[in-house]
Amino acid sequence: MSDLSTTIQHSFGHYFRDFLSRVQILAADLSEEEFWRNPYPYGNSIGHLVLHITGNLNYYIGAQLAVTGYVRDRVREFSESNPLTKAETLAQLASTIAVVIATVEQQQESDWSAPYSADGVDDVHDRFNIFLRCAVHFHHHIGHMTYTKDELIRQRR
Repeated sequence: MSDLSTTIQHSFGHYFRDFLSRVQILAADLSEEEFWRNPYPYGNSIGHLVLHITGNLNYYIGAQLAVTGYVRDRVREFSESNPLTKAETLAQLASTIAVVIATVEQQQESDWSAPYSADGVDDVHDRFNIFLRCAVHFHHHIGHMTYTKDELIRQRR
């Protein structure tokens, strides 16, 4: 395997692990109610954002590359009214990240430029870019989670 392919594998693996850790830290001191409550008249709760990231990764990497058979219900990611517990939701995210990392580690040099297509990502044409797109998307929503947590903490006072 080329040095570049190894570098890509290690880098994506590092960031997906880091993002999971950030979400776990953000959620750690939130109650169940806070995890699922959206303090704004817009946006989403941290719990629903975790469901969304889990669905996104399960679909674009799990179903499309790892062939897990996952069927996505994107609308439910934002509207689940009877969710699992915070711990179960975070465990699902961790399990999904394990699939993502295993899939990253299976990529060979020629796989990074292999064609890729899926509903919702018309501008992504190869495997490298779907991993990049998913990482950027995950990081983007960590920002939303941070903003939401700040408001939840402010409301405690």
